[in-house]
Amino acid sequence: MNPVGVAAAPPEAGPGPAWQSKCPWGTPNTTSISCSLADVMSEQLAKELQLEEENAAFPEVVAVAEGPFITGENTDTSSDLMLAQMLQMEFDREYDAQLRREEKKINGDSKVSISFENYRKVHPYDSDSSEDEVDWQDTRHDPYRADKPTTTPRKGFIGKGKDITTKHDEVVCGRKNTARMENFAPEFQVGDGIGMDLKLSNQVFNALKQHAYSEERRSARLHEKKEHSTAEKAVDPKTRLLLYKMVNAGMLETITGCISTGKESVVFHAYGGNATEDKVIPPECAIKVFKTTLNEFKNRDKYIKDDYRFKDRFSKLNPRKIIRMWAEKEMHNLTRMQNAGIPCPQVVILKKHVLVMSFIGQDQVPAPKLKDVTLSSEDMKKAYYQILNMMQQLYKECNLVHADLSEYNMLWHDGKVWLIDVSQSVEPTHPHGLEFLFRDCRNVSQFFQKAGVAEALNERELFNAVSGFNITADNEVDFQAEIEALEKMNEDHVQNHGKKLSMFSGDGDPPIYDE
Repeated sequence: MNPVGVAAAPPEAGPGPAWQSKCPWGTPNTTSISCSLADVMSEQLAKELQLEEENAAFPEVVAVAEGPFITGENTDTSSDLMLAQMLQMEFDREYDAQLRREEKKINGDSKVSISFENYRKVHPYDSDSSEDEVDWQDTRHDPYRADKPTTTPRKGFIGKGKDITTKHDEVVCGRKNTARMENFAPEFQVGDGIGMDLKLSNQVFNALKQHAYSEERRSARLHEKKEHSTAEKAVDPKTRLLLYKMVNAGMLETITGCISTGKESVVFHAYGGNATEDKVIPPECAIKVFKTTLNEFKNRDKYIKDDYRFKDRFSKLNPRKIIRMWAEKEMHNLTRMQNAGIPCPQVVILKKHVLVMSFIGQDQVPAPKLKDVTLSSEDMKKAYYQILNMMQQLYKECNLVHADLSEYNMLWHDGKVWLIDVSQSVEPTHPHGLEFLFRDCRNVSQFFQKAGVAEALNERELFNAVSGFNITADNEVDFQAEIEALEKMNEDHVQNHGKKLSMFSGDGDPPIYDE
């Protein structure tokens, strides 16, 4: 009997020619296998066919598919919920198998591998997890964290004979330095040097360490400066909140933008809001925000600490208090000048270090500075005599010295000169008041002499004309020596009597302004 069976029997010769059975393009003789309708509708046959297809498509899931969870006879399949759970579990397993194949395809033989562990539906503690997978919940070993280098014993070396390795060994020190890079700040990117067995020399490690510390301090300084100080053309959150409150209260309608920056402040333009019963708000306003850093103007204190109006409140240790006093000082000085009739901005309101004033200009265009405007000889001569008159008014009626008067702080608007930036202005009884006045006279005299005003006085003549003194020194050195003597005389009198009385001689002594 043939062991192969009927399948091995040669095919019977048909009625056609012999070449037809051997030709590959001939019609094959197939025998149809007949089966009953009951076999076609059998669930067992359907499951077997499904398993055969899954075994061919997913060979890794064969062991799982043959488990009792799906094919067991004791499983109750009458419940739809149970069937849904079984189908979901089967789908999750197939999904995880696909993820494992993707991992293997992407990683290949690379030393650095990726994992889709977080995207798996069935976690490694399930029965379908492979042997090489790690249970991240139970293990204490992190495969992505290299072991720390071994420590050197107290004796300072390990090994014997020729194999002695000291703690100063280049390889040992290099690995230790690489491990120490983990102590750097998180913002300092050090890479995966430990995993690559990187060896850093002491010189390179010390340079990286110093750079990491300096970057950390720099980041802290930048963050603090951004949060607690006003920068150029920008304001800190506290200042921004003050401006928002002014707009919300209706005092200002809108803030259009920055119009000027200086060493002490930033000036913004704004449109005035609704006027109140006790306050008149001009149509256009200038918002002067004093910078809360002293980096650009560190010598502010000498203008405040010796001013008797602010001497008791001066605190050099608190920069924000100095800035508020600086803004308050400008408000008081502008009020004095306004009462004397000197052309200057009108004070609207003061909030901490934010001073709102009237805008000198029109339609968001500020008035030009005297150094930028081109005037005729008659207008320049008119401007000079106007400034001379304002300096005399400022000294005698307002009892003030500008202390920073120049063509940069004088505006030309509506055919006349306007004075601005009087936050540093002091009284003549200030220990350096006369020195400041002489400096102002030098700036004014030099500017108008260069502009071609023949009537312009020199600095010594202008000083005597403004102050009323009659100092007849031939040269500038002796002139400044007499000014210092007058300041010393006044300072001694103040210390002896405790009053701000002027000891200046002459008919032009400034009157005392009581507040």
